[in-house]
Amino acid sequence: MQKLAEISIKRPVFASMLILALVVVGAAAYFRLGVDRLPEVDLPTVSIRTTLPGAGPEEVETQVSEIIEEAVNTVEGIDELRSISGTGSSIVIVRFNLDRNVDVAAQDVRDRVASVLRQLPEDVEPPIVSKFDNDSEPVITIAVSADRPLRELTEIAETTIKEQLERSTGVGEVNVVGGRRRTVNVWVDAEKLVAYQVPITAVRDAIARQNADVPGGQVTGPSRELTLRTMGRFTSAEQFNNLVVDTRNGQPIRIKDVGRAEDGSAEERSASRLNGQATVTLEIRRQSGANTVAVIEGIKARLDELRPQVPQDVRLEVIRDQSRYIYNALHEINIHLVLGSILACLVVLAFMRSWRSTVIAGVAIPTSVVATFGMMWALDFTLNSVTMLALVLMVGIVIDDAIVVLENIFRFVEEKRMSAFQAARAATAEIGLAVLATTLSLVVIFIPVSFMSSVSGRFLYQFGLTAAVSVMVSLLVSFTLTPMMSARLLRGEARKLREQHERAEAERGRVGEGASGGTGAGNGRANGDGNGNGHAPGNGSPPLAASQANAAGTPAASTSRKGFYSYLDRGYTWMLGLAMRHRIAMTVLALLVIASSYPLYKSVLLE
Repeated sequence: MQKLAEISIKRPVFASMLILALVVVGAAAYFRLGVDRLPEVDLPTVSIRTTLPGAGPEEVETQVSEIIEEAVNTVEGIDELRSISGTGSSIVIVRFNLDRNVDVAAQDVRDRVASVLRQLPEDVEPPIVSKFDNDSEPVITIAVSADRPLRELTEIAETTIKEQLERSTGVGEVNVVGGRRRTVNVWVDAEKLVAYQVPITAVRDAIARQNADVPGGQVTGPSRELTLRTMGRFTSAEQFNNLVVDTRNGQPIRIKDVGRAEDGSAEERSASRLNGQATVTLEIRRQSGANTVAVIEGIKARLDELRPQVPQDVRLEVIRDQSRYIYNALHEINIHLVLGSILACLVVLAFMRSWRSTVIAGVAIPTSVVATFGMMWALDFTLNSVTMLALVLMVGIVIDDAIVVLENIFRFVEEKRMSAFQAARAATAEIGLAVLATTLSLVVIFIPVSFMSSVSGRFLYQFGLTAAVSVMVSLLVSFTLTPMMSARLLRGEARKLREQHERAEAERGRVGEGASGGTGAGNGRANGDGNGNGHAPGNGSPPLAASQANAAGTPAASTSRKGFYSYLDRGYTWMLGLAMRHRIAMTVLALLVIASSYPLYKSVLLE
């Protein structure tokens, strides 16, 4: 590192281009980073959802849940297996160890479930095996409203709007809530069924058998072959009314004889209202791994294209939008990032009292933060609450290395009367090992955070690496840009201090000569010697001692430690002396503080 600092001081273009290259890469990567609320985390959890219409919780548990649990229990790496049985539905949740690959685990579960499908009841719907997704909640919700019947709104939402939105990039699912689909409802009179001696199952079987498009095979001719289709699906309620259910004494019994068919709507299973008015809501979920903000922006652009395609009285309103929260949260974090950088620079200005020193130290903040964006893009990180929190916390840390190096250079200039170039080289060499050790100790703290073997470790993976990289960039800046800028920007400070020192030396010299002459004459008169050879040790020796000390190269008094800062300096010196005089007491106090951490830790509530 010392060699790098010397090269940077001698070759300012090299130091500038080295840091500028990192900044340019980071700036280019910043505009390619995705924006999201939280980091993408795949927890190894798989769910099996099975539906058995009309069954109670007890039947579902014994006929579905227990069979699936026994089959899945043989999968390797299961940490927890539990099931939820309700009316007509079964949910089996399988949580695996964190080191288990969720894609491989899901495939193993599908294989086990497929092996027991024949053991499930005949009326059961095929089980759905899916991975647990933390972002399974809708990213955006759209309300479709108008002064129209709900069935008509549902048709517009499903046939026009839903199909267009599903084509948008990153959309995984569009769910319709509060809709009423068009259906042909068949109402059967039980008394008429008894009178005709027709069971209800005959009505059900007749509708299922006759309301269907069935392949009719092929018709082969001398020159071509035709495919036949039996067009048997009904399209109106009147066709259902004329459907033959059974025959009695040679007479057909139709639906209209035992009941009626009407063109209506499906049963209401969900409801959605906007400002007290019934509406149809579209809940849009993103694909696994897709960027939330990019998906939402694509949907909004598609909505602008859809509005001219729907009737003018149909309104498309976004009632829930995760991107608003994400943008607001990132905006607040950016404000704190900027304010933190400004306050850090103001603290440097308050103690250094030099705008040049403030600029030198302040450059470390934007260079370290911007360069970190390049690493984030390379590792496919996003701008989320975790990574931005890491950058905000690092604002006060990345400037530390630059401040330590700069302060030591400033001290060499001020106290040892060195030129800016000499001070930059000597001060960086003196403090280099300490700065390196401090930075590596921080990296050693943050890196293990990214590899914690827990759920928290999955969420903090991006936090630890982002913080560690920003600190390492700040170390590079403190050994390249900081000494290079100090060697050039502190020339004025060195010149000013040199002039003040020369004026002070000249003033002390004039005062010393006057005092020596005066005391010598007085002593001569007192001793009866008119030659002025008398000597007063209390007056004539201080100027001589000061000049000898400066000639020997001992540190001169610091001109920056005056006023309020002198009180801080004296207070710290007094406390340091007190601690050194009472070493045993200080050691015992430190041990007591360390020992108190255990009971204090036990008193903190855990969740």
